[in-house]
Amino acid sequence: MVPPAASGMAAPGMTPDAAPVPAPDVPPAPGPGSPWQNYDPWASQAPLQQSGAPIATKEQRRKRARKVLVLGAVLIALVAGGIGGVVGAALERDGGAGDVQLPQAGQEAPDRDPDSVAGIAARALPGVVTLHVKGAGAEGTGTGFVLDERGHLLTNNHVVEPAGSGGEISVTFNGGETAKATVVGRDTGYDLAVVKVSGVHGLKPMPLGNSDNVQVGDPVVAIGAPFDLAGTVTSGIISAKERPITAGGKKGDGGDVSYVDALQTDAPINPGNSGGPLLDAKGRVVGINSAIRSADSGSSPTGQAGSIGLGFAIPVNQAKRVAEELINTGKATHPVIGVTLDMSYTGDGARVGAKGADGGPAVNQGGPGEKAGIKSGDVITEVDGVRVHSGEELIVKTRAHRPGDRLRLTVVRDGGQRKITLALGSADGS
Repeated sequence: MVPPAASGMAAPGMTPDAAPVPAPDVPPAPGPGSPWQNYDPWASQAPLQQSGAPIATKEQRRKRARKVLVLGAVLIALVAGGIGGVVGAALERDGGAGDVQLPQAGQEAPDRDPDSVAGIAARALPGVVTLHVKGAGAEGTGTGFVLDERGHLLTNNHVVEPAGSGGEISVTFNGGETAKATVVGRDTGYDLAVVKVSGVHGLKPMPLGNSDNVQVGDPVVAIGAPFDLAGTVTSGIISAKERPITAGGKKGDGGDVSYVDALQTDAPINPGNSGGPLLDAKGRVVGINSAIRSADSGSSPTGQAGSIGLGFAIPVNQAKRVAEELINTGKATHPVIGVTLDMSYTGDGARVGAKGADGGPAVNQGGPGEKAGIKSGDVITEVDGVRVHSGEELIVKTRAHRPGDRLRLTVVRDGGQRKITLALGSADGS
């Protein structure tokens, strides 16, 4: 090695004014005070320049550093995204790292608007009962509701009919309590019956409305035990009024057939709803669910038809009168005109027959019809201005009144019309 030239002296072979020329590629020996002794290759220093390369400015170094940082961030994002996708797919495949927790609404107050279906049902259900009837080789399920705190319950006659005089009636209340019931009175012509339970406290009588106030389109709620599913609530509207329907028995005998000037509803009603209440928007009984119209009576596995939106209820005004008579006397009275109708007549209207059922005159002597001037062969076409198209419809319109009520009839005789007014008579219920 060649030691560095001393100050003011020239190295051999050089003039004093010549620049010193170090030996090529021979680094100075490290020693005290040598710059190589303290050199740290990892320390933050300006980058080493290649031989002959221009030295980068400060701004160029800053731009280069930013590019490096951006490239690094992109690479990190790509790597992280790939790792995240792999991990996410694995978690989805394996069902996640823990139990699944789905969002859900919190608990709410149970109270509902009193005029809503839920509010009406909450008030009415304690007053509705389910009846299980056995006897005479038959059994069935129906519905009823509480009339008073004395234990009287109203239902359909066809619900309790299997019990006859020696059968058994079991009543189940909404809370699950059960009690035995006995028949107070029943009427086939109105298809209504009153039964009574004893020793039961805390009964909730249902408020009775006024069926004359009901209008087509009014909302209604039906409660019952369709197919023995107790406490079932359905809703709909009044779809028609004054529908003349007949049910039970055989037409023409006048005793086993129920004639009802019914309220029609689209609230779903099925077998087992019979005898249950039809309620208005204030929760008051406006009808007693009694019959349905079915498209196919054999469509269900049990042979019982289901609802197609045509249900019929006995108006509560009629049911109230009959129930009061059954409770007070054990039987109901039937308003009558006092004539025998020709039920085979196929023309429009109800024709008075040629003879009575017993072979006597078709117009009862001394009856309301005879007093009003009705004669055999007359065809009655209107009752209080409403058309009637058959004998059944005339009976239905008549049964919708009380004995003593006055009717205005339009009668066709010998091709001419005449108006007749009469006061209805009374007949014992069957």
